[in-house]
Amino acid sequence: MSDVVATPPAVPITTGGAQATPSGGDGFEGGIEGSALGDRIYAGVIWLFAVCVPVLLVLIAVSIFIAGWPALHRFGLSFLTSSSWDPVNGKFGAAPAIYGTLVSSAIALVIATPLAIGVSVFLSEFAPPWLRQPVAFFVDLLAAIPSVVYGVWGIFVLIPLLRTALIPFLRDTLHLSVIPLFSGPNYGYSMLAAGMILAIMVLPYIASVSREVLMAVPRSQREAALALGATKWEMIRGALLPYAKSGIIGGVILGLGRALGETMAVTMVIGNRAEISASLFAPAYTMASLIANEFSEASGDLHLSALMAVGFVLFVITIIVNAIARWLVWEVSRTGSKG
Repeated sequence: MSDVVATPPAVPITTGGAQATPSGGDGFEGGIEGSALGDRIYAGVIWLFAVCVPVLLVLIAVSIFIAGWPALHRFGLSFLTSSSWDPVNGKFGAAPAIYGTLVSSAIALVIATPLAIGVSVFLSEFAPPWLRQPVAFFVDLLAAIPSVVYGVWGIFVLIPLLRTALIPFLRDTLHLSVIPLFSGPNYGYSMLAAGMILAIMVLPYIASVSREVLMAVPRSQREAALALGATKWEMIRGALLPYAKSGIIGGVILGLGRALGETMAVTMVIGNRAEISASLFAPAYTMASLIANEFSEASGDLHLSALMAVGFVLFVITIIVNAIARWLVWEVSRTGSKG
């Protein structure tokens, strides 16, 4: 005689106003009533938010391109290669501004990257807990200082220091004037001054990202290197920094993006001369400082269009730099995962 177990009737399960009826199997019959409309609305709103960002980016690019098209169409490729910027005679070439933007940003990274990585290694590996947070706070505080304050500091402190101490030391004491980079007259207002201001401004971005990446490295990575007989420095050089390389590169590129678009501080110390010079002691121009100096005084439609074209070139360079950065981080991460 077999036992017969009676199955109770299905009872609707109520969850916050929506009902779900259990089926005879493992799932629910018909899903949760009333949820389909809410899910569709939620998915549509999230999709709209996600699309807004690339659409806004495209709209900005298109509007700047349309505004700069008359100058680009008139001068063609020479707009990017010509060094002549003469609003009176209607001749515009953005080569000096492009050159100044790239060189000043490169100087900033050359100065800031070793300092930022050194600070990050100190805070993550050597600093006692009572010192780590205050130092990290003051480093991050550099990012909160307005750029105009950096510019004023550059005029009253950095420029006199360059003019009376650093440039004479490099040019005369070390006799580096034989190298074109360190030759020429001592103006103070120069490409070197702009690069040093930018180095201070991008330092907290690189240091903050690098510090977080280094502190996220698993402790087992450190202990394994030390267990093999490595010294503290050998552990940092051979295990810690390679493990965090992709994140550090991302921080450096973040700093580069900050340096490319900086306007006010650079405008106040770079000298603002539309000329390409091999010397770091010579005044120069960046694309951002060129737009800031001349936009309010544009003397005609062609002049205004040329400034908008410079803005479009800066936009394209920024996009390319960020795309290269993404590729570098992806490539380093892929290589590291294979290793």
